[in-house]
Amino acid sequence: MVRKIGSLLALVGIVLVLCLVSAGCTDTGGTGEPKKTIRIGYVTWDCAIASSNVMKQVFEEAGYDVEMIAVDAGPLFQGLASGEVDFTTTGWLPHTHAHYWEEYGDRIDYVNENIPGAARIGLVVPAYVTIDSIEEMNDVADKFGGRIVGIDPGAGIMTRTEQAIEEYDLNYELIASSSASMAAELGRAIDKGEWVVVTGWSPHWKFGRWDLKFLDDPKGVYGAAEDIVTLARQDLKTDDPEAYAILQRFRWTSEDIASVMTDIADGMPEEEAAKKWIENNRDTVDFWLGKA
Repeated sequence: MVRKIGSLLALVGIVLVLCLVSAGCTDTGGTGEPKKTIRIGYVTWDCAIASSNVMKQVFEEAGYDVEMIAVDAGPLFQGLASGEVDFTTTGWLPHTHAHYWEEYGDRIDYVNENIPGAARIGLVVPAYVTIDSIEEMNDVADKFGGRIVGIDPGAGIMTRTEQAIEEYDLNYELIASSSASMAAELGRAIDKGEWVVVTGWSPHWKFGRWDLKFLDDPKGVYGAAEDIVTLARQDLKTDDPEAYAILQRFRWTSEDIASVMTDIADGMPEEEAAKKWIENNRDTVDFWLGKA
């Protein structure tokens, strides 16, 4: 009988140890509940990198495991529509991403404008360039080398620029590259005092570093000022009300996002730039998290 009791106690002890080991292997974030996961989709534009890294740390503070998914604009909207991406903070509407919204918008949740009315896209040149309108570009095509320096081919601004070339009958070639390559070529040209025209958008750190201007667009190909928008998969609101509430409260300014972009452009790692902004804007972040 004593032997049976001893065996039973030993068995109970083994079960308890296994339970403790199992509990120790479960990441609860200190809440007693398993951590939830959130997936942030973004295009590798400077503004999207800045915004997404800030929100990554905000959601980590809220107790989430965060997965960052870098994709082109088309796959980003497709991922939101299919539910493979939970949200993005840098939809540009109603103009830049208009064709993606037309295709996928009925399957995506338009959460809110996190920077309302402050965004603009178009063709950008150094301020010393002596033309002011896209209509004048053919007269000085040789000075620009017949080239418009673009970014990644899937970007909405590239589609708009192809339309501008057609609408204005421009004798130019649109060169696809990347956001970083475009900015680097812009900087090299300015250092030499050369003419260069690039696909540009604001807010962006380049406007703080160099004296630049948008070329006038009398045909309205690039549209007027637009919003930077938070978009989510349709079921996020019901699947995770806490995450959705954070997104609803997330609003900041062009100056906020520009400060993060500038730090990154100046060589600060993305995570450190985001952390610096959060530390300097604690009240704003606490509001997003529902603490204030």
